[in-house]
Amino acid sequence: MNKCSVKQKTIQQEVSVSGVGLHTGQQVCLTFKPANPDTGYVFKRTDLEGSPSLNAKAEYVKNTDRSTVLEHNDVQIKTTEHVLAALVGLGIDNVLIEVDAVELPIMDGSSKFFIQALKEAGIKEQEKFVDEYVVTEIINYKDPETGSEITLLPADSYQLQVMIDFDSQALGTQNAFLDDINAFETEISNARTFCFLQEIEPLLEKGLIKGGNLKNAIVYTDSQPNPEILERLKEAFDKEDISKNANGILNNLNLHHTNEAARHKLLDVVGDLALVGTRIRGKIIAYKPGHFSNTEFAKILSKRIKHEKRNFVPKFDLSEKPLMDIHKVMSLLPHRFPFLLIDRIIEMSDSHVVGMKNVTMNEPFFNGHFPGAPVMPGVLQVEAMAQAGGILALSAVPDPENYLTYFMKIDNVRFKQQVIPGDTLIFYLELITPIRRGICHMKGRAYANNKLVSEAELMAQIVKTKNN
Repeated sequence: MNKCSVKQKTIQQEVSVSGVGLHTGQQVCLTFKPANPDTGYVFKRTDLEGSPSLNAKAEYVKNTDRSTVLEHNDVQIKTTEHVLAALVGLGIDNVLIEVDAVELPIMDGSSKFFIQALKEAGIKEQEKFVDEYVVTEIINYKDPETGSEITLLPADSYQLQVMIDFDSQALGTQNAFLDDINAFETEISNARTFCFLQEIEPLLEKGLIKGGNLKNAIVYTDSQPNPEILERLKEAFDKEDISKNANGILNNLNLHHTNEAARHKLLDVVGDLALVGTRIRGKIIAYKPGHFSNTEFAKILSKRIKHEKRNFVPKFDLSEKPLMDIHKVMSLLPHRFPFLLIDRIIEMSDSHVVGMKNVTMNEPFFNGHFPGAPVMPGVLQVEAMAQAGGILALSAVPDPENYLTYFMKIDNVRFKQQVIPGDTLIFYLELITPIRRGICHMKGRAYANNKLVSEAELMAQIVKTKNN
């Protein structure tokens, strides 16, 4: 997990859309509402007693038959993928989604109308930075029963490539690409859901697609439907006439794209992988994807991210020339012997800094802590973190020599391992919120021997010295 320089986003005001559920046929009103930073996507069932909530998480996937269904603590939400895809496509991180029925509205079978509503509500930046999972190695999942396969590769941004292959003359093989998730609105969002004619009858017999019609689903067929089936479809879809076009699509429905089916599958992948709960920097290659393979991969990725987050150890080549040596450090920090606890700065951006300290037996505190069993005091580990953070804070002002940083608060301090002579400490600090009005709020971690040794949340104030 990396804290990037992009800020989290929510919507400026609430906005509602209404429609019917594809499978239930129920009329439903969906309302998007602004949410606080780090909320993520949360569904709220206003039709149930107490209006219970359900977080959009991969672990809550209950069913993937024709759509993605979430369930937790007896709260269920159906057909989540098109709404979640719209949120990801617009770069919205936090939103409350109130709904007064079990299934989200199908609209035209795409994400277009959700995109329009969210843009109407307006999108605003929030104070906290985005957590982003940066892919560093290949991650793969394959469903042996269907042959569906999803691979995630390292890349500079979130990209997707989808390939579909159906044993059908009308549809056959298609590909879709999205090289920049910011192009989701223009390239993918209006791609509608689809099915085959032979799939419709069993769905009707199961009591599904009650809200379906030929305006919110593309129906493919290789053969001319017999009159009996056409009569059933006319009744089911309340249509006076149903016919097959030369391109194998019922009712002469005009495609938005020649590869609209593949683009919709890409849309589904985006929506289902939103259940991972964090932004992804990597390239998805999906072959014959479906909701089952998408959500299984989302579960795998979600677990992997949680594990890596718990066991995250930054890797740096300490033989390389540092960003700041001890002389540059001393030009920014006022600390001196015996209280200068940073030897060099390895890396720094607008939102994070990495510092280093070599711990030797010559440290004066080892004389009394403890004789015969030297251990670096935890409070000095936190002080060293703060000094590294001070470099980041003072780098934000044009004349750092005229400023000092003072502690305001320390929270959630934990000490995991002892630090002894001979250890090399790496301090990794990232801003929790942007620096504003001289207030710097950071999360700090200290590592040694490829292990987390201590961590804390630090708040400090940048103050101009009195003689300036």
